[in-house]
Amino acid sequence: MSFVAVIPARYASTRFPGKPLIDLFGKPMIVRVAERAALSSATRVIVATDDARIANACRGVNLDVAMTRADHSTGTDRLSEVVTALGLDDRTIVVNVQGDEPNIPPSAIDAVAAMLDADPTAAMATLCHPIHDIADVTNPNVVKCIVGEGGNALYFSRAPVPFARDAWAAGMSAIPQGLPVYRHIGLYAYRASFLRAFPNLSVPAIERHEALEQLRALAHGYRVRVAVVNDPLPPGIDTPEDYARLLALHDAN
Repeated sequence: MSFVAVIPARYASTRFPGKPLIDLFGKPMIVRVAERAALSSATRVIVATDDARIANACRGVNLDVAMTRADHSTGTDRLSEVVTALGLDDRTIVVNVQGDEPNIPPSAIDAVAAMLDADPTAAMATLCHPIHDIADVTNPNVVKCIVGEGGNALYFSRAPVPFARDAWAAGMSAIPQGLPVYRHIGLYAYRASFLRAFPNLSVPAIERHEALEQLRALAHGYRVRVAVVNDPLPPGIDTPEDYARLLALHDAN
């Protein structure tokens, strides 16, 4: 198995502008993420960005950088541009490593790539883990994944799905035993052929309303493989509060 890891990184984050360049113990976060990705089995690690400041920080430590347009509406569109610019073979597996996951396990990167490699009929692969807290079930910021018996994604949603009709008839106070409710982990592997096709697919209503780009693949009939893992990945850094918590935890240790 061989694959390429691509790390999309943009400076203009709504909740945390400049996030890729925040200092994590002497290095920009984007560099920390790339170092973690380099510990995987990826044959190449590429930072895809539209910002010269991020590009310069990465090139300063000899990281591979692909400059992309600034008008991409999704990270998948940014990966599509990289795949096309590099002329990657349609069969190439590309893993999208989020640029705000400085503690991502390299084994998780390998696992999602291997899952896609094992199923040549699938366009994408991703991960999820069981939810144990009812507050996460009802939180629209926690994306849920419905997994079929064959290990394919049936749907992704911000809603509490699957919905336990009888158990929750009087209110959602606990997760009933046996309900397969999973939190989606935003780590994806794609085939390069799918990434090339993605920008030309019409945006379905479910994607617009749920604000989940992976629904575009399902709406157009592409298969998405899903592995259920026992535990979540280490938390990423989405907000300044997340950053402060990580620094405090480091200082405490």
